[in-house]
Amino acid sequence: MADYEVSEFLESYATALGPEPDEILTEMGAQAREEGFPYVGPAVGGWLAMLARLTDAERVFEFGSGFGYSAYWFARELPADGEVVLTEIDAGELDQAREYMRRGGLADRAAFEHGDAIETVDDYEGPFDAVLVDCQKERYAEAFEAVRDKVAPGGVVVADNVVAGGSIDAGDLRAYFEDGGRAGGADRSGMDGMTEGIADYLDAVAAADAFETALLPLGEGVSVSQRER
Repeated sequence: MADYEVSEFLESYATALGPEPDEILTEMGAQAREEGFPYVGPAVGGWLAMLARLTDAERVFEFGSGFGYSAYWFARELPADGEVVLTEIDAGELDQAREYMRRGGLADRAAFEHGDAIETVDDYEGPFDAVLVDCQKERYAEAFEAVRDKVAPGGVVVADNVVAGGSIDAGDLRAYFEDGGRAGGADRSGMDGMTEGIADYLDAVAAADAFETALLPLGEGVSVSQRER
C-alpha cells in the first residue's frame, strides 16, 4: 500500500514518545529483527501496556505468544498477584518466553501453556481484563467466540495484523468494510484465506453488541474491542 511510508513515520514517532523498553525487551526485539520473527514492536507494545493500565488489568490471555514479547509488555503492568497466560504451539519458543520472563523477574505473573490456544482457553474460567489475538489469521474469529464471554466488563480484546502481515490485503479489507462488511452484504469473493480470516474476525466483533471496536494504525494494524461496562 502507498501509505506504508506514513505508517513507518508514525511507528518511529510513537516509539519515541512511548514507554521505554527495558533491557530484556530490547534484547527480545533484537532477536525478532535478526530472525525475521513477526512481533508487535515497541510502539504497539507501549499501547498494550497502556491498555493494561487503563483497564486495571489483573488477568490477560494471549492467543499465540511466540517467545513472549507482547506478554512481557503486559506482565510489567500487572500487580504482583496478576497473571498473563501465554499460549504457544512451538515448545522451543515457549521455553524462550519462560526464560525471558524469568530474567525480567516476571515469571511469577505468567502461566505457560504449550498447545492449541483455542483449546487451552476452555480450561480457564476468566474473567480476563485484556486478551490478545495473534494466532492463525483464519482462526481469529474462532478465538474471539471462544473468549468473548470471558472478557471482563470494560475489558479489551486486541487483535494484531488487521492491516498487514503475510498475504493480508488491506485494500480488500478497506473496500469490504466501506461496503458494509457482512452486515451490508459486501462481496469478499476475491480475498485470500488470511485476508478473509481478518474479515471474519472484524465482522464477528462488529456483530457483538457488547463490544465497540476501533483501529490503532501502528505496527501491522491493531484492532481494539472493548466490552461495555
